Amino acid sequence: MIGIGIDIGSTAAKAAVVDGGGSVAWTCVQPTGFSSVDAAERLRGELAAAGYDVAADDVRVIATGYGRVAVPCAHKVVTEITCHGTGAVRLFGDHGTVIDVGGQDTKVIQIKGGRVAKFAMNDKCAAGTGRFLEIMADRLGISQQQMAVLARSGEPTKISSMCTVFAESEVISLIGRGEPRENIARGVIDSVVSRVATMAGQATDAPYYLTGGLCENAYVVERLAALLGSPVTTSPQARFAGAIGAAIRAQALN
Repeated sequence: MIGIGIDIGSTAAKAAVVDGGGSVAWTCVQPTGFSSVDAAERLRGELAAAGYDVAADDVRVIATGYGRVAVPCAHKVVTEITCHGTGAVRLFGDHGTVIDVGGQDTKVIQIKGGRVAKFAMNDKCAAGTGRFLEIMADRLGISQQQMAVLARSGEPTKISSMCTVFAESEVISLIGRGEPRENIARGVIDSVVSRVATMAGQATDAPYYLTGGLCENAYVVERLAALLGSPVTTSPQARFAGAIGAAIRAQALN
């Protein structure tokens, strides 16, 4: 049986295929855009182009994420907590704390014995999420990757507001005062990482694993490890943890 996982997030839509041997055979990511339904259809087209027919007899599909109910080809929908947990176990191991920084929320999931034991989620405010970094990078006129590069050479700069709107006002004030851009970039990333570390630190259950869109941002990984006082493990595939977990679970469907 071939399992396909489709993870429609608020910012990115991802798909993963787990083949009959249990290996991750294919992954894809696209911007979600305005419509989750359209994003799901685009992923279906990418799957078809790669040779995977979601309607085939030997294929099962599970949808997860923010827009999981908008995937008409799914045989079942499963929460992102469950799918991220399953995907993280496959990628990293059956014990530890998974930190998933998404576009609109941050999830901290404790894994024990290969199962989700406890979780916490910040979905009430964009501060401490990928969306916060996106907004601030736009304000600075640079990409998120450029912001990470600049931040490495910056001096610590305090951005104290817990609200994205007020934090953006702080950044505008810093720009107006002539604060070097690298210092502002450092302050922005430190602001996000400190909020994430506070959530993750409450779990106090190392090792720590980072999934989601920021897993390829080496500076974020370094700063998070420094604040947690423990190494943070990630990988390029960790971006697809939710989709991979959904695909693994899809294989078990009849």
